[in-house]
Amino acid sequence: MKGGLKALVLLALLLSAACKTPRPITILNRELPARSPEKLLDRVLANDVDTFRYYSAKATVELVLPEGKKSFKAQIRSVRDSAAWVSVIPALGIEVARVLLTSDSLKLMDKLHDQYFVGDTAAAAAKFGLQPSLFLLQQALLGKAIGIEPESKYRSDREDGQYVLTSKERRRFVRAAEDISPGDTLAKDRDMREKRLERTLRKAEEKEAVVLRYWIEPDSFLVTRVQIVDLIHDQTAEVRYEERGGADQYFLPTRISITLSDTNKQATGTLELSRIQREGPLQMNFRIPDKFTPMP
Repeated sequence: MKGGLKALVLLALLLSAACKTPRPITILNRELPARSPEKLLDRVLANDVDTFRYYSAKATVELVLPEGKKSFKAQIRSVRDSAAWVSVIPALGIEVARVLLTSDSLKLMDKLHDQYFVGDTAAAAAKFGLQPSLFLLQQALLGKAIGIEPESKYRSDREDGQYVLTSKERRRFVRAAEDISPGDTLAKDRDMREKRLERTLRKAEEKEAVVLRYWIEPDSFLVTRVQIVDLIHDQTAEVRYEERGGADQYFLPTRISITLSDTNKQATGTLELSRIQREGPLQMNFRIPDKFTPMP
C-alpha cells in the first residue's frame, strides 16, 4: 500500500448536477497578434476572480509513478483556504483510504492495514518524498493561473497557437528552466552545455530563482497550462487543464494532468472530474479508530 499512499499524497499535491460532455481545449495553429504582457496579465486576472468557497466532485484518478501505474476512484471535497478531503474508493464502494490536507498539515488513514499518518507538511515530505500543498491543489481544481501575481513583471510570447506569459527572470534562467523540464518547448532553442547549465543553476540558487510560465487560450484567455520550475532544487511542477466544462459548469476543469519531477524521478496524476458542485457546507469527517497504529 506504500505506493498507494504516495499516490494519495500526489493527489493532495496536485491535488451543480452531473457534468455534461466536457469541452476539450482546442488549440488552433494560427498566427496570433502580438499582445503586451500587461494586457495579457489583465485578461488572465479578470478570469481569475471567483467566489467559490466550496467545491466537491467525483474523480477517476490515473497515476504514473516510478514504481508503476495505478488507478482509483475518489471523492474530493474542498473548502477554500481551509482544507481538502479525499476519500479513495477503488472497488465495490468500499473506502480504503482517506486524506485530510490543511495549509500546514496532512492526515492520512490506510484502512486496508489499519494504519495512519498525522504530521505537518514538512514531516509528510520527509516520509513520502512529496510536499503536499493545499494551495496548489485548490488552485488546480479551479483551473487557476497558479502563483501569478498582479504586481510582478512578465514577458509575453506566442507558442503553438497560444499566448505565453513568463516571469521576468534573466533569460538564461528561463533557458535553464526549459532544459531541466520534462518537455523542452522553446522554439529554435539549443540546450545549454552541461557546464554552463551548472553555472546557471548555481547563480539561480544565489538569486532564489523560480521560473513561472503560463499558456493562455487566445479567445477566452483561460489558462491551459502552468509550469513552475524551482531552479534551486531542480524541481518542476506542471499543471495542464486538458478539458473544461461549459458555462453551466463555470468553465471549471473536468480533466487535469499534474506532473511533478526532479533530477531523479517523475510522477504524473490525471484527474477526470464529474458531478462538480459548489454548494456547502461540506462534511470532512476524519476520525482515527483506536485500533489503528502509526505508519512505520
